[in-house]
Amino acid sequence: FSGFILMLKHFKCKEVVIANAIIAILTIGGQQLFSFFTFSCPCHVGQNLIYGLAFLGVPALILLVVGYALNNQTWRLVTGKSSPFQDETTPNRLLQCKLICFVLCSITGRALVAPVTWLAVTLINGSYYVCAMSEYVSVHYYGANPNVTASERQRILAEFPCSQLVPPELTRARDEVILLLRYQSQVAGWLLIAVVVITVFLSYCLASCFSPLSFLHFRYWSSYVHNEQALFDEATDQHSRLYAMQHVRKFFGFVPGSENVKEIRIPSLREWQAISGLAFLKRVDEEHYDYRSKPPLTPCRKAGMHPAPHQA
Repeated sequence: FSGFILMLKHFKCKEVVIANAIIAILTIGGQQLFSFFTFSCPCHVGQNLIYGLAFLGVPALILLVVGYALNNQTWRLVTGKSSPFQDETTPNRLLQCKLICFVLCSITGRALVAPVTWLAVTLINGSYYVCAMSEYVSVHYYGANPNVTASERQRILAEFPCSQLVPPELTRARDEVILLLRYQSQVAGWLLIAVVVITVFLSYCLASCFSPLSFLHFRYWSSYVHNEQALFDEATDQHSRLYAMQHVRKFFGFVPGSENVKEIRIPSLREWQAISGLAFLKRVDEEHYDYRSKPPLTPCRKAGMHPAPHQA
């Protein structure tokens, strides 16, 4: 049992690596299914390149945007505002810029896992690259009839990804072209993987060298941030639930789960209108974010009550 606990603690410390590995595995599986069910090269001049590059680049771009959107740090960075009580001195602004750059690099690193995996897997597979580049192969790889025109030669080369369209006398030339393009695609895929691995390794090394924290201090700080976030989420859920219960009790006279409900309250039409639809949205102001007082348009408004004036 103790060994199992130690294993869980080890995986908990490596949760970022595990999450990235899961994302990469899901991307690989999705790419294989995507290719099997949807990819079909048009084998037509002018269309192969667009079709192949679309299958290479568009899913990678979508995965990149999704990676940014699903990261909570992105929205913290976008919606974050400087505190009005913060001393806007040059050192503070410099520190804030450094922090923003650090967070942005961290977000980008996490967001790039899926698109880089997609590009690497598709290049190693080679099908998209073969479709996109078949009509641009050098002329000396086509040796059946050197007297054909350039446009005719390009048309024949564009049909090479579709074996059923290739005449029998060009089968050998087609095989040579396909092998050449797969070679180029797979080399590009492995080079991409090598560049990414080396870049990530050097980034971690440089970050560790310039970090003011020691290895143990950094582990402690990472554990603190994780625990702080977990406790904050738990407290947020409990606090918001209690806060909502107060409002619901004032609006209806009771809350779900109450025992011995002796009296209920019938909200007025004005109160229903005050908390519904556009009537609620139009009157959103700074008082809604002042938790020291009751927001003016919450269900806890009593009949005939008006919001207190905002005090500076």
